[in-house]
Amino acid sequence: MAGSSHGHTPAAWTGVTIAFIGFCVAGAFMVMAQPAGFWAGMAIVVIGGVVGWIMSAMGMGMPKDAHKALVTSQQRETAEAKS
Repeated sequence: MAGSSHGHTPAAWTGVTIAFIGFCVAGAFMVMAQPAGFWAGMAIVVIGGVVGWIMSAMGMGMPKDAHKALVTSQQRETAEAKS
């Protein structure tokens, strides 16, 4: 098992879901040879990223101190030199 939650947050789920829908729309319109629909789908992908970023900035993402390396480095103490 991994030592972190891999970003299972409302911001991550929402952004990825919107981006997935955008990829599906873009793929469908690419097969139908409709460039305008393809680019609309790609715009939805970008919107998914923006929505995820905004939600993360609003506090619905992973907390800044949740990273294991950050927590480990903050708990360290310097060792005393022995003579």
